[in-house]
Amino acid sequence: MIKTLAASIRQYKKVSSLAILFTVLEVGLDILIPRLMADLIDQGIEPGRMDVVMGYGTVLLVSAVLALTFGALGGRYAARAACGFARNLRQSMYYKVQDFSFSNIDRFSTASIVTRLTTDVTNVQMAYQMIVRLAIRCPVMLVVAMMVSFSIHRELSLIFLGAAPLLFIGLYIIMRLTHPVFERVFHTYDKLNQVVQENLRGIRVVKSFTREDHENKKFDEISQSIYKDFSKAEKTLAFNMPLMQAAMYTCTLLLCWMGAKIIVLSGGAELTTGLLMSLFNYALQILMSLMALSMVLVMITISRASAERIVEILTEESDLKNGPDPVHTVKDGSIDFDDVLFSYARKAERPVLDHVDLHIASGQTVGILGGIGSSKSSLVQLIPRLYDVTGGSVKVGGVDVRDYDLEALRNQVAMVLQKNVLFSGTIKENLRWGDEHATDEQMVHACQLACADEFIQQMPDGYDTYIEQGGANVSGGQKQRLCIARALLKKPKILILDDSTSAVDTETDARIRRAFAQEIPDTTKIIIAQRVSSIQDADQIIVLDAGRIVGLGKHDQLLQTCAIYREAYESQNKKGDDQNG
Repeated sequence: MIKTLAASIRQYKKVSSLAILFTVLEVGLDILIPRLMADLIDQGIEPGRMDVVMGYGTVLLVSAVLALTFGALGGRYAARAACGFARNLRQSMYYKVQDFSFSNIDRFSTASIVTRLTTDVTNVQMAYQMIVRLAIRCPVMLVVAMMVSFSIHRELSLIFLGAAPLLFIGLYIIMRLTHPVFERVFHTYDKLNQVVQENLRGIRVVKSFTREDHENKKFDEISQSIYKDFSKAEKTLAFNMPLMQAAMYTCTLLLCWMGAKIIVLSGGAELTTGLLMSLFNYALQILMSLMALSMVLVMITISRASAERIVEILTEESDLKNGPDPVHTVKDGSIDFDDVLFSYARKAERPVLDHVDLHIASGQTVGILGGIGSSKSSLVQLIPRLYDVTGGSVKVGGVDVRDYDLEALRNQVAMVLQKNVLFSGTIKENLRWGDEHATDEQMVHACQLACADEFIQQMPDGYDTYIEQGGANVSGGQKQRLCIARALLKKPKILILDDSTSAVDTETDARIRRAFAQEIPDTTKIIIAQRVSSIQDADQIIVLDAGRIVGLGKHDQLLQTCAIYREAYESQNKKGDDQNG
């Protein structure tokens, strides 16, 4: 885990090293100052020598200024290192997610990935800053101060040595008790984010059904769960401070009592007043270091659960990878399904697609019809290799899709998904997802084919009109047409429309299909539709039911041979007749 996280330090290794260097220099001066004060008392103040007092006073002043400077520089570089580390960590995670297949994303969930990129990274960032700063300062201070204390008086220094193991045992127990709680809390954060995302995404539905109270109750339940877990963890962590204070006060009292006794009995021969004062300072440094170290350990305990969740993302391998010698050229738009089996889960009881055999010639228009859950979308998602088949093979241009370079294959397969997505930005910026170098003329032409140009020209800023996040300021039909235009700009060999004209009227749907036939005759067009009228002129129509092909042929042929197709056609025409009547 540490090795995986450390890889994100990258260009901030130097800054981290400087933070450590200045911290060590600061500690060195902090250790030196109490010894200088002891000499000031013993050699200057008690004998009444002002020249010695002035000399040591000057050295103490310079040492204090240098310690302050080194401390400020150490803190500054530690902050820069931690912020840079967090930036790299988020970047590494985000890039990793971009390479995930759909199955990888399904495994984590969107809400969980968002939590890991935000809350979890922030926790690790704070822990890293404390590690670079306090986790270096405290052990160095602890060890060196202990060594100097032993050089001053061995018996008195045993007081600190006896307190340290007791503190470490107490801290270890606290960490063991709190880590599982924090682990559970961050998983609950995933649920909280999911509830918030669902609520905001479906806010219109929530309001139309007046379900605000129901949503508030869901949020309160999860929020209360987080509160309870955090309260439990914080109650346990609260023992940290009393434990440290008890150790500090006990050591101070013992040092006062035993130190004063030694000075009186030895007449200052074994221990001087200055040295006793320096021991008090070292005692304070040792105990403060232990207290700060306990804070570091608490932060590490909190961030450990976050670090483990981050590493899960960074070490996750995509289910879809290029082969050893991938093919970079797609010859044509022909598609072959050879005895294809497919399941989203490897141990599923029943396959989603069951022994599918299908041949689509390049340039053909193919319609796909089927009820809900008939696996229409699953079938077409195998073509650009969004998922891998469980059995059999899918070939594009005569080559198994698993043998292609993923980018090369997907550049030749344009897909307008069932859930149309537009991004915040202008219409031009959204269209250029299809071709980032597309000219204005090419964008207009693609929009004319998709019947989108007509409504774009009516907008105040035309193609420079700003699209709100998720396409909130355009209608469902407009969004579909913009997504079709974006796909056309790719100039693909295969165009897949997954129920992508459901929100447009039948006349516009027919115009889009006519434009396809005239303008892109060599492109293989696969149209998933619920309306028979959208696919009845296709070169071949596929009827799916429960993951199996139950009908294959032209419109007239399927009316005679496929009961599901005939039923769909008759029910839709009957509705039309009833409306006309």
